[in-house]
Amino acid sequence: MQRTRIIATEETVGTSAGAATSISTATCVRLSNTSGAARVIAVSETVGAASSTFFTMPDATTEFLEKEANHVIWADGAVKANKVGFTN
Repeated sequence: MQRTRIIATEETVGTSAGAATSISTATCVRLSNTSGAARVIAVSETVGAASSTFFTMPDATTEFLEKEANHVIWADGAVKANKVGFTN
């Protein structure tokens, strides 16, 4: 059975490209949206980057995101994130 290993304390992702975070240089991130609304999540190569990759995360959902360690995440509203790994 695969389990989620929590590696770093939960934090709130930034709400603009200039406030983006790498989530402790995570390569695997657990995102939790309990904001009451769908949120747009952005992944960028650097803080304040002019281009990002986006996806919409419905309210009351949890997603796991794989990214490069130096890539950063931000959202258009309050979304919580943890650096995680997986165990067998």
